[in-house]
Amino acid sequence: MRPGNLDEFEGQADIVGPGQPLRVAIEEDRISSMIFWGPGSGKTTLARIIANATESFFVKFSAVTAGVPELRKIITEARDRRKFNSTRTILFVDEIHRFNKAQQDAFLPHVEDGTITLIGAPPRIPPLRSSLLCCPACGSTCSSSWSRTTWAG
Repeated sequence: MRPGNLDEFEGQADIVGPGQPLRVAIEEDRISSMIFWGPGSGKTTLARIIANATESFFVKFSAVTAGVPELRKIITEARDRRKFNSTRTILFVDEIHRFNKAQQDAFLPHVEDGTITLIGAPPRIPPLRSSLLCCPACGSTCSSSWSRTTWAG
């Protein structure tokens, strides 16, 4: 059974322990798009906890089994959810590294305009050539600035 909140979440105390940067951002409902990496590190579980804690709708998307057409449908639903219910959408993209740059670019306008909060999950440290990781318009500076895009691994 997966933990349902940060107090039940084991590991990653350096970022989600009491007073730590990601935990504070979650508790203050100041979540931005971010990348989690590392096999067996609880990426999916932590993304679900964040969605629950911020009262956001959670969508899990696999870059291995789905593509841009499915992404377009998710984006349309997220836009409607935000417009009609004032509910944010956290889009968790497992294996995000499998998307090429053009596919990754399909996320950008929707991250930029706040339609989705993207949590990407490659299995290892992501390459910084990715447009998702280095998008000045999204507030990302490819650094560990917690006020911008969050990096956890």
